[in-house]
Amino acid sequence: MRINRLLQLVLILFTLQVSADVSAEQLTSYAFVNEDGTLRIKRKTIHLHGIYIPNTDKNCRTSQRSLFCGSRAALALEFKIKGFVRCDITGENSDGSLTGLCRVNYSAFEEGDDLSAYLLERGWAVALPDAPFEYQALEKIARSRGLGVWGFAFGSP
Repeated sequence: MRINRLLQLVLILFTLQVSADVSAEQLTSYAFVNEDGTLRIKRKTIHLHGIYIPNTDKNCRTSQRSLFCGSRAALALEFKIKGFVRCDITGENSDGSLTGLCRVNYSAFEEGDDLSAYLLERGWAVALPDAPFEYQALEKIARSRGLGVWGFAFGSP
């Protein structure tokens, strides 16, 4: 009898731990877009998974004038995000910020639109070396078309 109660207690604690871990791995809420292209969700800063967005203090140069690449990425995100964002957290950075695979326009039947892929398609981000193959391909397509930062000279990540 005592062993059954102990097993029940262990199962309850295990269930509570698993549910706590699941909720910690995903953030879903309204997102604010920071100037550097990161997201602010529930007071946490989230970097988009697999990409690098050129810093806002580095100019992309054209022959006539300079523009801020990061501002363009942030503007593109502002345009895309029309509601709640769901981020599956993939890691924590040394500064306390998080990295996540973030999506919009998701439902119970659709996984939604990947924000990293969205920026890569438009040329406002660079795929990191360890990024998924899809991201590498999207960057190469944007580069070959001269989209976004690929139409300008900029510093490498």
